[in-house]
Amino acid sequence: MVCFFSSVIAYLAMPQAFLFDSYSQLCKAGTLDPRKVNGKILVCLRGDNARVDKGRQAALAGAVGMVLANNEISGNEILADPHVLPASHINYTDGVAAFSYIRSARSPMAYITSPTTQLGAKPAPFMAAFSSKGPNTVTPEILKPDITAPGVSVIAAYTEAQGPTNEDFDKRRVLFNSISGTSMSCPHVSGVVGLLKTLHPTWSPAAIRSAIMTTARTRDNVIEPMTNASHFKATPFSYGAGHVQPNRAMDPGLVYDLSINEYLNFLCSLGYNQSKIALFSEGPYTCPKHIILTDFNYPSITVPKLDGSISVIRTVKNVGSPGTYRARIIKPTAISVAIEPDSLKFRKIGEEKTFKLTLNVTKASAAMDYVFGHLIWSDGKHFVRSPIVVKTV
Repeated sequence: MVCFFSSVIAYLAMPQAFLFDSYSQLCKAGTLDPRKVNGKILVCLRGDNARVDKGRQAALAGAVGMVLANNEISGNEILADPHVLPASHINYTDGVAAFSYIRSARSPMAYITSPTTQLGAKPAPFMAAFSSKGPNTVTPEILKPDITAPGVSVIAAYTEAQGPTNEDFDKRRVLFNSISGTSMSCPHVSGVVGLLKTLHPTWSPAAIRSAIMTTARTRDNVIEPMTNASHFKATPFSYGAGHVQPNRAMDPGLVYDLSINEYLNFLCSLGYNQSKIALFSEGPYTCPKHIILTDFNYPSITVPKLDGSISVIRTVKNVGSPGTYRARIIKPTAISVAIEPDSLKFRKIGEEKTFKLTLNVTKASAAMDYVFGHLIWSDGKHFVRSPIVVKTV
């Protein structure tokens, strides 16, 4: 059903790449001329100010609707925002077409129709343009992020203490809202953690994290490598170990666990003195003289400064049935990887085995940037996957 139609206006003089020479195309406060906007559907370019603020500025200037067009950085990311006026969010490619139409048509027209729910979108999932990315600037030996989870246009219960846009001007109140960001992906993972702790009450936080990370997926629903919002191949700096799979995390087979002393050694490596470490330990603790962060028993393997060769030590604990796990390695570009031993036999639950991963630079060209691979331990039923992230010096 068509709701209404109107002439459409965009503050233009922009080429396809959406280069702009004024704030008006971004629909910022004080930049819109009500004489031009009143009664029109306004096309606003994404960027700089909040998406919902663009709609507010359009409404204050008299617009009857808004088309929010992605800039190139935002790519194909579409968000369901609680705009204050009828609005449609379009991707970068459609935005280029819309601006081209407005430039070429003598009297461009736009229509606003009732929305429909799109199901089975492909490819999915893909990484949101706003999602934080690595490398880890504080401790580059630890891959961040750890994991990715649903966090775009998630409908959930919402407080009535503020409006759905979370802006002071919004006096509306709703029981449910569509929200995007870590505020939504974090509760998904927190819920998975709670379920795993219920199923496995003796598991440590590190074991639970390991189960979530090593069972994550790195391919989308068309069985292709996960992409970013522009549909370019994403890397572990975008998704960490991958996209969370709760059912797989219930039975990971093996976990990378961590003791209290290992955490304290990690704090030592960050420069914590004894008085500060005493706040975390049950008693006095003396830092070791030599700490090798690449040997921190994390479910991912990151070597940010590989100079020739390095051996990395990891220990896995069996939390499944007895069995023999064999290693399979996808090597990072220009890096050779050897593992010893290449098979691990577990006879009981709780049994631990240690292995050594040796990485060697095979080409000097590897020094240009980070390269990525992964290690998988499998007994035929479980697939315990760890990202390998390397940069040479």
